[in-house]
Amino acid sequence: MSASIQTPARAGYFSQGLFGRDLLSSVVVFLVALPLCMGIAIASGMSPASGLITGIVGGLLVGLIAGSPLQVSGPAAGLAVLVFELVRQHGVAALGPVILLAGLIQLIAGLCRVGVWFRMTSPAVVAGMLSGIGILIVASQSHVLMDANPKARGLENFAALPAVLWEAVTGGAGSAALVVGLGTIAIMLGWEKLRPAKLRFVPGALLAVVGITAAVQVMGVEVKKVDVPANLFSAVSIPSLSDLAGLLDTTLLVSALTFAFIASAETLLSAAAVDRMHTGARTQYDRELAAQGVGNMVCGFLGALPMTGVIVRSAANVQANAATRLSTILHGGWLLVFAMLLPWLLRMTPVACLAGILVFTGLKMVNLKQVKGLAAYGRGTAAVYIATTVAIVATDLLTGVIIGFALSLLRLSLHSSRLKMEVSEPEGEGNKLVMALDGSATFLRVPEMARTLERVPPGKALHLDVTRLRHVDHACLELLRDFARNAASRGNELVVDWNALGKRTEGTGPSRVGLKPA
Repeated sequence: MSASIQTPARAGYFSQGLFGRDLLSSVVVFLVALPLCMGIAIASGMSPASGLITGIVGGLLVGLIAGSPLQVSGPAAGLAVLVFELVRQHGVAALGPVILLAGLIQLIAGLCRVGVWFRMTSPAVVAGMLSGIGILIVASQSHVLMDANPKARGLENFAALPAVLWEAVTGGAGSAALVVGLGTIAIMLGWEKLRPAKLRFVPGALLAVVGITAAVQVMGVEVKKVDVPANLFSAVSIPSLSDLAGLLDTTLLVSALTFAFIASAETLLSAAAVDRMHTGARTQYDRELAAQGVGNMVCGFLGALPMTGVIVRSAANVQANAATRLSTILHGGWLLVFAMLLPWLLRMTPVACLAGILVFTGLKMVNLKQVKGLAAYGRGTAAVYIATTVAIVATDLLTGVIIGFALSLLRLSLHSSRLKMEVSEPEGEGNKLVMALDGSATFLRVPEMARTLERVPPGKALHLDVTRLRHVDHACLELLRDFARNAASRGNELVVDWNALGKRTEGTGPSRVGLKPA
């Protein structure tokens, strides 16, 4: 837990040591962000420089205007799958306009104060989305781990992996890269398990990159290296008017909406998680959403990767005892300085090393323990999580999320339409049956209610007890009307206490539905 967050403008910021906390935190976040920015860019099918540009914009610009005091923004693994698919289908030129439009959508949504509505997203769907993304990252980056090119789809990556792995294991192409990648994962895993408490702020990814890169250089191992331009600004690719006109393509419009929704949901849910890590100022969700929109518009204009609020870097910021959003701003400055002055150092980094970091990150995203936690809210919740994960891996991110939402709504409908129907025969009234309805009578219960009505013996008067009926919809009323209309031919009648039912069916009466009042 960090102390209460203050802003630099308040008196005592320097005298109370808050600047020192922010400065130290910014260095820690920078060291975490540097390899992730480049690795996520490579996983997205883009140049590492595009990831660095997004990290710089996320720090310097979004950090300045953000609504979440300690959240860090930058390229996110959660969007790598979307970017890779977009670039594969429409080319790099389509990315800038799509991200620009997605950012505009986020900005408008923030100004219209709809940020808090993103928190309505089912946690099971979000958890399933992150797990599905994690599996896809592992599937694609396992190929990059061996200096091979990933396939377009998750299942294709899994199908092709055995052959690539066998070639690397038997000493063929990719064997050296495989050792580099596995060494990276081993260092990160070992540091996570064995690091001393005093060095808890030192990121394992940094140790892995430094150690593996040094070993590769000293031993002269031949593996693919990161390609970073000597001038970072040469990686900027401003969209042309013809590129912007491409947004008239319906597919690209859908992509922009998808980016905006996924990025917004991930950002605001991450912000909520960061708020639970400290006791200071809370997130202003609409401001944070608008700030992300501005950031993505700038990234789209520069032809860089899209950004979100990212939980790994944000957690490192909180754990490093950051005091204000200045730590986020400074981390963007460190990224800029490092990329501008030391690009030759970045070019020593093996691609397989960054792939190892992303494989490790992807495995962490697939947290199977949360299935047990979600199951505590009902097996249906756990089923939504599993179905969302499987759908994303088997199809694509958008389809999987839509399936998850649909299943969540179906589960909600089933839960809210619980209805108990009990038919009893009062003593001493031989021709009378009472059907008690308890719950909500909706269209989902029409088949069950129809079967119950069909079992009413001829010559009986069926009285509906609706004192515990919370809701009845049009479909159920139509079913009752049909029964009442045909009851005479069977010697039956349907009797309803309209004083009780009328409170639950606004605008409905015996004359409209054809039911006989009690």
